[in-house]
Amino acid sequence: MVKKRTWATIYLFIVFIVLYLPIFYLMFYSFNKAGNMTHFTGFTLDWYQEVFSDKRLIVIVIDTIVIALLSSVISTALGVFGALAIYLTKSRRSKNTLLSLNNVLMVSPDVIIGASFLILFTLIGIKLGFFSVLLAHIAFSVPIVVLMVLPKLQEMSPTLIDAARDLGAKRLDVLMKVVLPFITPGIFAGFFMALTYSLDDFAVTFFVTGNGFSTLSVEIYSRARQGISMSVNALSTLIFLLTLAIVLIYYFFSSEMGKKKRRSGGEHA
Repeated sequence: MVKKRTWATIYLFIVFIVLYLPIFYLMFYSFNKAGNMTHFTGFTLDWYQEVFSDKRLIVIVIDTIVIALLSSVISTALGVFGALAIYLTKSRRSKNTLLSLNNVLMVSPDVIIGASFLILFTLIGIKLGFFSVLLAHIAFSVPIVVLMVLPKLQEMSPTLIDAARDLGAKRLDVLMKVVLPFITPGIFAGFFMALTYSLDDFAVTFFVTGNGFSTLSVEIYSRARQGISMSVNALSTLIFLLTLAIVLIYYFFSSEMGKKKRRSGGEHA
């Protein structure tokens, strides 16, 4: 048993090195005065100053954050109702069908999803730009929220709903005062996952951008194609730190909710 744990620890350590070493390498050279990724000649913040002095880039950052927040809020609302619809479906076959359709979007290649949205928007006459990117981000975020919320619904005891109805609660009261408070951790998890996916998405966004509109991921790609620049490293570092901050905020909220749940459970006991 001890040997298995040791090998598991070594395996995880190697995986983390493979995943994070390129990121830290990129971050390290974003402070390189020489402006290359071969020789570190001195520490500088010039590349970060270049990023913050770029007005076009600031507009892209704002657009990216707005898209991420709007798509996360809307997809969270839709995902919660989608999870409720799957949970309340009585037929096992229908429930499995709906869940399978939801999961198909999760495992489908981003290139296929992006190309499909491009064809759809072209056929129905939606101009490529802010609105098309927003719709695409909502669409691929909803299945994520459903998968985050549905397990919390399945953990909920049906007797809670039955007890609320026996006490005279209406359907809306049951939803607002019983169901939603119980699945709040899943809702927060879905929101933060959707937010992270929206901020980081490239493949789908690349297909549906247009009319001068861009997001950070697409902008980094276009700049990287023009040649190696430490400003790209600086911008990538800032995105990584933003994503890390979102993960830490989610961890904080989930920890606090877990503590409150344990306290309330202890008081009831």
